[in-house]
Amino acid sequence: MAISNLLFKSFPPLHEPKLTIQTNRSYDYHSNKLSLWCNFQCKNRLKTDNSTTPRSKQPSLFKDQDYKVSWQEELKRAYPFEISSTHKREDEEYLQELVEKRCVENVRMLIVDSVQHAKAGHGGMALGMAEVAYFLYGNAMRYNSRNPKWFNRDRFVLSAGHGSLLQYVCLHLAGFQSVQIEDLKRLCKLGSRTPGHPENGVTEGIEVTTGPLGQGVANAVGLALAEAHLAARFNKPDVAIVDHRTYCIMGDGCSMEGISNEAASLAAHWKLHKLTLIYDDNHNTIDGSTDLTLSEDISARFEALGWNTITVDNTQGNIQAFKNALISAYSETKKPTFIRVKTRIGKLSKKEGTSKAHHGTFDEDDVKQMKQKVKWDDREPFHVIPMVYREMQAQTDLGGRLEEEWHSKLHYYQSKYPEEAAEFKLLLADGLLPGWESSLPKWSMSDPVDATRGYSGKCLNALAKVLPGLIGGSADLASSNQAYLHNLGDFKQPDSPWGRNIRYGVREHAMAGISNGLALHGGGLIPFAATFLVFSDYMKNSIRLSALSRAGVIYIMTHDSIGLGEDGPTHQPVEHLAGLRAVPHLLLFRPADGNETAGAYKVAVANRDVPSLIALSRQKVAAHVEGTSADAVEKGGYIVSDNSVELPEIILIGTGSELCLCEASANVLRKEGRRVRVVSLVCWRLFDRQPRDYKELVLPSNVSKRVSVEAGSPLGWKEYVGDEGVVIGIDDFGASGPYSEVFKKYGFTEENVTKTAKSLLSK
Repeated sequence: MAISNLLFKSFPPLHEPKLTIQTNRSYDYHSNKLSLWCNFQCKNRLKTDNSTTPRSKQPSLFKDQDYKVSWQEELKRAYPFEISSTHKREDEEYLQELVEKRCVENVRMLIVDSVQHAKAGHGGMALGMAEVAYFLYGNAMRYNSRNPKWFNRDRFVLSAGHGSLLQYVCLHLAGFQSVQIEDLKRLCKLGSRTPGHPENGVTEGIEVTTGPLGQGVANAVGLALAEAHLAARFNKPDVAIVDHRTYCIMGDGCSMEGISNEAASLAAHWKLHKLTLIYDDNHNTIDGSTDLTLSEDISARFEALGWNTITVDNTQGNIQAFKNALISAYSETKKPTFIRVKTRIGKLSKKEGTSKAHHGTFDEDDVKQMKQKVKWDDREPFHVIPMVYREMQAQTDLGGRLEEEWHSKLHYYQSKYPEEAAEFKLLLADGLLPGWESSLPKWSMSDPVDATRGYSGKCLNALAKVLPGLIGGSADLASSNQAYLHNLGDFKQPDSPWGRNIRYGVREHAMAGISNGLALHGGGLIPFAATFLVFSDYMKNSIRLSALSRAGVIYIMTHDSIGLGEDGPTHQPVEHLAGLRAVPHLLLFRPADGNETAGAYKVAVANRDVPSLIALSRQKVAAHVEGTSADAVEKGGYIVSDNSVELPEIILIGTGSELCLCEASANVLRKEGRRVRVVSLVCWRLFDRQPRDYKELVLPSNVSKRVSVEAGSPLGWKEYVGDEGVVIGIDDFGASGPYSEVFKKYGFTEENVTKTAKSLLSK
């Protein structure tokens, strides 16, 4: 079914416009030739009034005299010497520098108070990077805290997730309802909205779940890739509806993890120039100084990868240098930007600059000393200077106006480009066309045999015609995985950023982390990531985070057993199915034929907040094993065949290519007068979720003679065959040879299944 047959219907207006399309670019601070100053100018105007009239010169931040006086009083308290003269008190540029300094100090005090109150947390990185985070949230990033899911917002990722407290404080000051003062007081507490590491499903304003170091770098690359791809598909010369940046803070640990280098290599190769990676270079990890383990120049490494690299010394709190670095990043049009920010971990603390500052509380003397340094010693814990809220509120007000302008653009876009607007609107909803399931192929018993990877490739290409968000690729195995969308191009800048095939190269870990970013971007993209099942080991942490983050990535894992044959035990997965089935929420499918493969895709695509993994064979199997059903896959397990009038004597349970062995054995046993049921257990987790009555119907508790057949680890199968059942599995690493001979060596033949069943029936 072609996408045009379903998509281009009459849609209601996307938004009632509140503003007209701006012919100037007063808010478009991402313009290649426009500096960051335009954003500051817009922000400062919003601090002073609500006028939309352009001004010819910079408005005064302190036009509100009461506001100015309030700040002067606060600054006299904090910096009596710095503003001792009348000239300094009236120099607004100088005062603004002191205001920013005082706001950062307030951020630091909230960090200290939160750690002390919780008696837990990682305060070191948060204290060291306070200037950077405050400036990003207070001046640089486009967002609307009143509508955190506004599509065209800038995305922020904290790859150094242990510094989550820094982000929570900024979210609070910026007006996000998800983080109130009470939430800061509940840092790391059970059920709080401020967990020890950022979780996108817990705290609104968090884009992705991070914590395992380096993962956030790959997520950020995925977010930036999504923006570049959607911009290429939908933006027009007269109107851009996809135009936002991605920021990511990484630490020394992130720089050491291999996934960050894999992802950074791809980001440069793809020319993701709207991606800014900010490296907190504080020279410390948990065990001590980075001198223990790190010698290379990280900036030189990123420059060699193809990044625009900038170094900023922030050890003395130099915000201006960071501003200039961001302006440079905005002017770069071909490369992502890597900003190395030299900081002091645990800033203000007597543990400053040492690994001891990484985590944990501060002793009472240290807290007293820190508060004295910033003239905070007579203030109650969790105090916020009222004017700090107003400073941050201006950025939210700007974001609200930018969102209104974006909706106005979107309305104009819909009127001029209705077909593209309809597709864009569909993607922002969920990317699923009504009736998309009907596009999936159906196979009959007379169709030619193929491997399930082949049936998978046919499903992918059929879905690509009706799912405009389907995008993905393989780790240098596209032809082998049969995971390529024909006639839809490769993502490549500047030639074809609209392409929906992603060439990851031999970078499985980054592929999975980037896919999480694509899934969580909010642009309706449905990412798939393909490789051999044995290489899922490289990807395991990212797959786990897919499940934790509710990222609907579709993992396509071919060569799913010893049945791959000649490549031998290094490439033959054995324990992998058991390990992946143990990942909470992950839906693992092992389809037996073409129709079950189609059924797996039907469930995987429909579940946009759950990752799925489809394990597929290299060896050929029947297109349609008699009795299998695409629709029944959603149950996880179902009866394929049964010659019993009432209850069977024995149940044979299979998955994947071994289901046909169960059927062949059942036919032999039935000819001998036995009552035999064959069950496909294509997805354990879905079957486990079924009502008790349904599970009892498929696997009656009073039929204790059961045999499971799967060319993988036997771990977990006893739950389904019971104490009296027999598990035919593998507890070794496989062997090199033709797949039929390898199968025979390990007992995966109709003869062995029949022999095992007869032995069980004789007891």
